[in-house]
Amino acid sequence: MTDATGILGGSAGRSRAGVERALADFRAARPVVIHDGDDAAIVAGVEGLTAELAEALTGLALAPPRLVLPAARLRRIGIERTVPGRVALPVIDEKRVVQLALTIEARIDAPVSPVDAMDEAALELARLALTVPAVIVVPVDPASAGIADLLAVTAASIRRYRADEAKALSIVGRAPVPLEGAPETEFVVFRGGEGLRDQVAIIVGRPDLTQTVPVRLHSACLTGDLFGSLKCDCGDQLRGTVDWMAKNGGGILLYLDQEGRGNGIANKMRAYRLQSLGWDTYDADEVLGFDLDQRRFDFAAEMLKMLGVTKVEVMTNNPVKIAALTAAGLEVAAERRVIGRATDHNIRYLASKRERAGHAIDADALLASLTAGN
Repeated sequence: MTDATGILGGSAGRSRAGVERALADFRAARPVVIHDGDDAAIVAGVEGLTAELAEALTGLALAPPRLVLPAARLRRIGIERTVPGRVALPVIDEKRVVQLALTIEARIDAPVSPVDAMDEAALELARLALTVPAVIVVPVDPASAGIADLLAVTAASIRRYRADEAKALSIVGRAPVPLEGAPETEFVVFRGGEGLRDQVAIIVGRPDLTQTVPVRLHSACLTGDLFGSLKCDCGDQLRGTVDWMAKNGGGILLYLDQEGRGNGIANKMRAYRLQSLGWDTYDADEVLGFDLDQRRFDFAAEMLKMLGVTKVEVMTNNPVKIAALTAAGLEVAAERRVIGRATDHNIRYLASKRERAGHAIDADALLASLTAGN
């Protein structure tokens, strides 16, 4: 008799599927229930919160609800933290929640308590859903009829979701795609790594996979890669890398669905709005509750291993990417810098990456690029 467990996905597959359903509901501003042992809580995002929903959640509470905020947001509203914290909500006041979670000039108005495992899982759900990382957690009776129609997921499934996704990578399609200046190019599409998103390996030319392979991990940037935004150098780095690989024996560019340093396109636009008001790129993210960088690169290393790559020359300015590939077991034999054009619009952004995130960007080269552009 055939064992159907593997065919139907097994416990790991069901666990991931449960989180994916919860993410879909959460992104659609529908509350979900998280179970952690004998405890249960309704979790709702700040995005889409209405007065009616706030009232309904308050009515179901078994204990006082709380607003869970990440450390970055707490620092912005007046309390130094390196870990998330929670603020008690005697009632869920929509205006107060939005004030504490999103308003630029907000200041903390109540004591901040340590979070528990349920709070951490709820915050991770928001991060995975690419929504604003601020959540309302409402303790409820697990047997309450009021939660029967809400989608439920376990805290343990949320906690292990990213690791499970990295392990579940699979190649779902590949085909030659000739590019301008690089006619011998193949696109290899992977499923997994970052939730319901696909990742792409772009093999330029015919790199010798038994030797050191030039590799770039490139996070998707809709504004820069596709529309030529002047606010960043992403498009230049993308096209410059492909051009260099085509002229130097080939290489592999991983195009990763990690818009906005892993924050998602909506949060990226929120941050851009703040930048238009004068905020630095990293300060703008902190206002929204994000630390310097939300991206992970463990699954990128797995993609390379699945392609047969073991030794790489990393084309990057970001030391985090180099460290991640090394930690994942790849041999980093060399590094190569990838510098785009500096413009009046992106010079502050590039300087911030160098000064605040440790990117290897030469200041003199930046100024020379800017002068040449003018």
